[in-house]
Amino acid sequence: MKRRAAADPGHDIQLLEGARALVPAMVAAVDKAEHTVHLETYIFHFEGVAQQLLDALVRAAQRGVQVRVVVDGVGTPNCPPIWRQRLLEAGVQWQVYMPLGTWGLLIPSRWRRLHRKLCVVDAQTLFCGGINVLDDWLDPRHGALPHPRLDYAVQVQGPMVLQALDMMTQLWWRMQFAAEVRKRRLPQVLQSLRAGAQAEWSAVRRVADVQGKGVRAGMLWRDNVRHRATIERAYLKALGEARHEVILANAYFLPGRRLRQALVRAAQRGVRVQVLLQGRYEYFMQYHASRAVYRSLLAAGVQIHAYTTSFLHAKVAVMDAGHSRSWATVGSSNLDPLSLLLAREANVVVHDPVFARLLRNRLQAVITHESQPVELASFEALPWHQRWRDALAYSLMRVALFLTGNRY
Repeated sequence: MKRRAAADPGHDIQLLEGARALVPAMVAAVDKAEHTVHLETYIFHFEGVAQQLLDALVRAAQRGVQVRVVVDGVGTPNCPPIWRQRLLEAGVQWQVYMPLGTWGLLIPSRWRRLHRKLCVVDAQTLFCGGINVLDDWLDPRHGALPHPRLDYAVQVQGPMVLQALDMMTQLWWRMQFAAEVRKRRLPQVLQSLRAGAQAEWSAVRRVADVQGKGVRAGMLWRDNVRHRATIERAYLKALGEARHEVILANAYFLPGRRLRQALVRAAQRGVRVQVLLQGRYEYFMQYHASRAVYRSLLAAGVQIHAYTTSFLHAKVAVMDAGHSRSWATVGSSNLDPLSLLLAREANVVVHDPVFARLLRNRLQAVITHESQPVELASFEALPWHQRWRDALAYSLMRVALFLTGNRY
């Protein structure tokens, strides 16, 4: 299938905040599905609101809809036996991307994870964002949360849905092919590949003429083959063109040299640059390594705000909201080495002043009412042991990148 340009007109896009908005929207779409449901996620937690989606997937499969689910081997290493049996009996097809095996993450090549969160229903509706299939009020490591996790996704109708379906289908059949080859069942997998390709092309042809008026938007991909730097280049271009305001919200923030320079240059030419980051301790590496770059950004005039109300999991940005050159993105990609160099990621980019203003207003409210500003003077006055942890985490991250053969 011919790939579309980075941005096309003809999209209807809705902003969704948290799993409390995303899961009901996905359940409604899945309950209307007539042909196919494709779902990819890093974490499928099986508790809380996630059970509503599981029930919907089972119902869809039982009425003859082809339901395919791909989860990551680190984010979702196991499916509870009771759910495994129920999904199998219903006919839900379930695959695990790159299971860890005996040596786990000790093998650097296994750091290349499936981190994107996508769902396509009947080749007509796409869900994309940073939200895992995970209850907003639950955390796999920290238990019940006092306030819901902050995260975003979008619901999309329009031309990009076909591109998402194409990419997800390619991954599904690559995984299927690899699994069958490991079992030495090559004739069977070739036959299933042909049948699968024909079925998917039939679904594509039903909606291939979706065009017309509407929001201009497109998909950004990151993988380890053809789209190695697509998301990073899009950020660099948007930052270079920003003239009024930049707001980034990122769960795990450790930008490389080029991204740091782009943020600094934007601030130096008078753009108001605000960065909303994780203020609560979650993981040693992500928390402390990101703080190692605070000083240079603060010194250049970049405003950093620490979100402390709950856990921040958003990966969104908006630039020059309300202006004709508005640019916004919602997706799975953090601005850190794992997302920009190793993981499979997916972001939606939207060129629409109304959507950008909506996202901007929500982020600004969080910055104003639910976050604490990070001041340069107080940051420089941190005790030595905190600065030592930051430096250690940053050094360990650079060593890890060296082991993968990447430069950042």
